[in-house]
Amino acid sequence: MSVALIRVVSPNYELCKLGFFETPTKLVDSSRFTRSNKIKNVGYKKHKCNSSYFDAFGESGFRDLKNGRKRKSDVVSRVVVANPTGELAVSSEQMVYDVVLKQAALVKEHIRAREDLEVKPDIVLPGTLSLLNEAYDRCGEVCAEYAKTFYLVWCRRTDELVDGPNASHITPKALDRWESRLEDLFNGRPFDMLDAALSDTVSKFPIDIQPFKDMIQGMRMDLVKSRYKTFDELYLYCYYVAGTVGLMSVPVAGIDPESQATTESVYNDALSLGIANQLTNILRDVGEDARRGRVYLPQDELAQAGLSDEDIFAGKVTDKWRSFMKKQIKRARSFFDEAEEGARQLSPASRWPVWASLLLYRQILDEIEANDYNNFTRRAYVSKAKKIVKLPIAYAKSLVPPTSRNGVLMKIIGM
Repeated sequence: MSVALIRVVSPNYELCKLGFFETPTKLVDSSRFTRSNKIKNVGYKKHKCNSSYFDAFGESGFRDLKNGRKRKSDVVSRVVVANPTGELAVSSEQMVYDVVLKQAALVKEHIRAREDLEVKPDIVLPGTLSLLNEAYDRCGEVCAEYAKTFYLVWCRRTDELVDGPNASHITPKALDRWESRLEDLFNGRPFDMLDAALSDTVSKFPIDIQPFKDMIQGMRMDLVKSRYKTFDELYLYCYYVAGTVGLMSVPVAGIDPESQATTESVYNDALSLGIANQLTNILRDVGEDARRGRVYLPQDELAQAGLSDEDIFAGKVTDKWRSFMKKQIKRARSFFDEAEEGARQLSPASRWPVWASLLLYRQILDEIEANDYNNFTRRAYVSKAKKIVKLPIAYAKSLVPPTSRNGVLMKIIGM
């Protein structure tokens, strides 16, 4: 991952400059990057729990983690109470959905603020515009280098902290400093040019800091946790490291004005795409993770299938393993299915890339099956030819307007 100050530098150089291994350097003069009349200065208010707001919550509901179905649920408080055994009394998915509600409320507040206020043009300070353009150009270079990840630049940089060449040197304190730097850029004080581009973006769109902080929390989990007792635990991890990306992206991607879907449901579907992608990563990388001493599979479900960590470390494809993998793949596909609903509701300009990423990533599950469920020694790889074939299909799907949410038009055109 490249990080730019005045020039493009390597992630190793960045870590030193951040003070992860040495004393941090002086912060960049943030006034060079920021603009004065920012919409974020309107001052968002916290929403009260009115009935109409949570009607949408009731429509969307929660997915039953055991069987993959949607179910109705009561409103979840942000206060999570632990029971006497120390286990969470509220499921991970319910906790995460509270974040979804917050993001949706922020969008609604942003729309109302724009309607109520006369939005004046940005006052551009001398030299600011050229610096911002350069900052976005730097982000473009990073995206081009890591295009296969479909990650935002900041997400890629965060991931590099625990998966990059210096991951063994990263400590919780280093992640605390990274979070502090995140707070600075949200407050208009970027550290470098890549931070400046994100700082400018969050000033223009209703983007909340919570998903970004949650992603850092996922990195913290990777430092201390290598087993997950239940899917509920694994779901929370998947949200932290990938579901958050969906919540970050919706405000920029935009929702089609013709969409009849609730804002909450679109955010929830974007969350599902992130969960689906991460579950796919986990199923693809079982052997690779095992060689690192990690098992990102629900321990209780392994036991129910008559399997254990020892079976994974042995790397043998058995009938028990095939049966177990079929169930895991089915669950991942159910999240992709839900994500498709959200992809249809996005703005026309955003639908094609989202459909492309969804269909291309989903093919990895097909390749695991084609490999006879051997994800111990064979990596599920989607050929370039298969990817190319999916692109026109993704484009055709992107042309379907959001009014076809019931799937009628999709059936007419054979999709």
